[in-house]
Amino acid sequence: MEAPPVSVLPITGGTINMMEYLLQGSVLDQALESLLHRLRGLCDNMEPETFADHELVYLLKGQQGNPFLLRARRSLSHPTVPWHLRYLGQPEVGDKSRHVLVRNCVDVAASHSLPDFLNEMGFRMDHEFVAKGHIFRKGVLKVVVSKLSRILVPGNTENTEPLSLSYLVELSVLAPAGQDTMSEDMRSFAEQLKPLVHLEKIDPKRHM
Repeated sequence: MEAPPVSVLPITGGTINMMEYLLQGSVLDQALESLLHRLRGLCDNMEPETFADHELVYLLKGQQGNPFLLRARRSLSHPTVPWHLRYLGQPEVGDKSRHVLVRNCVDVAASHSLPDFLNEMGFRMDHEFVAKGHIFRKGVLKVVVSKLSRILVPGNTENTEPLSLSYLVELSVLAPAGQDTMSEDMRSFAEQLKPLVHLEKIDPKRHM
């Protein structure tokens, strides 16, 4: 059986192959409003963008080594917009002089047949979740504050429960390779969010 056709387009313009510079942290539910108030004062958009997304994580297991992982995400609040397909490379965490996590990022927009296409290509869905929250921007910096919820019935995004009593906070920049000055800008911005939230360079492998 042939895989259903799927169309993809670059998200970032110019090139779809970028580096993601990332710091992460969390804030308890009761401290959320204080953090949002601080971000409104620091960022370009006083009123943040809001989002509600459904993300599916797909794995393709090979003969050896780690499985190949792709992330497919769709908007629940704007169901007609294209899906997003993301590949995130292994983080470059060995360089102690870097204050942020750096990893390759390929991000494309895809048509709504994306899940069927991935299944036909041999990928299998590993897990899915719903993310709802706010997006702030400060120049090229992006701050995402999101509540993650597990899906209790596969495919039913209305039947969820929160994964924790906190919000995930991510400070990131997408830029071509070699833009290491970004890390200083990010560290400076992260300092302004203390003590409400402590954003750190986190190695995902240590939390698996």
